[in-house]
Amino acid sequence: MEEKTTKWLKIAREIQQLAQTGLAFAVTDYEKDRYKRLTELTSEIIEHHTQLEKESVQKVLMKHPGYATPKIDVRAAVIKDNKLLLVQEGTDERWAMPGGWADVGDIPSEVAIRETHEESGFVVKPIKVIGVFDANRVEGELEFFHAFKIIFLCELISGEAQTSSETLDVQFFSLDDLPPLSLYRTNTKHIEEIKLHLNDPGRNTYFD
Repeated sequence: MEEKTTKWLKIAREIQQLAQTGLAFAVTDYEKDRYKRLTELTSEIIEHHTQLEKESVQKVLMKHPGYATPKIDVRAAVIKDNKLLLVQEGTDERWAMPGGWADVGDIPSEVAIRETHEESGFVVKPIKVIGVFDANRVEGELEFFHAFKIIFLCELISGEAQTSSETLDVQFFSLDDLPPLSLYRTNTKHIEEIKLHLNDPGRNTYFD
């Protein structure tokens, strides 16, 4: 089942990538209509395999005009007393390192600082890039857009646990005793790489 899910989603992403890039360079109305139709087909594929309605999916897909490029997700690995800071996501009630999408004009390290403070209440200082990951290699996770994930090892500076409109809880957990993870945001591959960097401060940055 996971292989089938991965295949249809991979196909849908590729069709949408072609449609989005095509629309960015389309000149004639004929070309624009053809590429818009590809977006409609993508929405129909997603509707067929999920509980989402194609109209709402199409609105999401059309919000990202221009040449199709990967989105950037930035996460902060914050360690205190050998425990990792996690926030409970409001969307799926599972846990992840604080972080989120980078906006145009953002400096990556500043995204880690901002998102950590907004989602957890803590002020941190990025000190090292742990890794750059392909974020679309999680079996069974539904994400329409291709993304890269940057994880920063961060030093805790100040603050106290505080939830936000996006988070339900904020806690530090032992790396060997973690709660259910929101896998698209934080998965076991990320956790294992964090452990390796903590055990070997001189370890090189991981990359896919």
